[in-house]
Amino acid sequence: MAVRIVAHTQKRKSVREQCSAAEWQARVELAAGHRILAHYGVDDMTYNHFGLRVPGEPQHMLVKRSEWMFGEVTASSLLKVDFDGNVVMDTDVHTIRGGALIIHAGLMRGRPDLMATLHTHTVNGMGVAAHKFGLLPINQHAMGFYGEVKYHEFEGLEFDHDMTPKLLRDLEGGSVMILRNHGLLVCGESVAECVVTHHFLEMACAGQIAALAAGQGNYTTPSPEACAYAHSQIKRGGKRGSRDWAACLRLAERLDPGYKT
Repeated sequence: MAVRIVAHTQKRKSVREQCSAAEWQARVELAAGHRILAHYGVDDMTYNHFGLRVPGEPQHMLVKRSEWMFGEVTASSLLKVDFDGNVVMDTDVHTIRGGALIIHAGLMRGRPDLMATLHTHTVNGMGVAAHKFGLLPINQHAMGFYGEVKYHEFEGLEFDHDMTPKLLRDLEGGSVMILRNHGLLVCGESVAECVVTHHFLEMACAGQIAALAAGQGNYTTPSPEACAYAHSQIKRGGKRGSRDWAACLRLAERLDPGYKT
């Protein structure tokens, strides 16, 4: 008599079943952030990343899959990783590398105060990153960053572990950095702060590129006193994102509520 052997495979738990309520909410917000950035044309194919420290697990962060575009990201597609690049959840991906590891995991390991990190290659951001003089205080949005922007010199792509200490050194005490000949880096306490800060930084860069099209010497620069005063006025509004994030979430809903899945 033949004996039939049936193999039983254990079904993988859903991502939502694997995480806390706080982590799931963080996933939803980070997915929304990716969708909003994609809507504004911030993404660069499958490149660039947006990292978020996991609530209650300061040694772990959430980050998108390397082969996904910003506009595809959902709450459950995000990977939870440690700062050595190991995926610490039951999924089909086991490690991360490249910029997600060297920039985002590296910065979060070295700067416990950073909850979120966003790195982009926008056309305007790369344009200003190539300017010798960096971000100029020649438009209203730039005033919000007056005296705040840090700079990191280009030494190659951020693929090697020895790049992380240099990034930490150059970002010391700051949260906004222009990576020369490369792009933009924005850090903060939340997804909301990073998305909104990056939006205004990108607007400042776009304004600078437009103004410089008139040629050197054909644009005006306010006095240092006026720049400092404008900066203080903008700072009175509190953390970036406090006013705009709710509107951003409404936008994400209108675009595609599937980001929450």
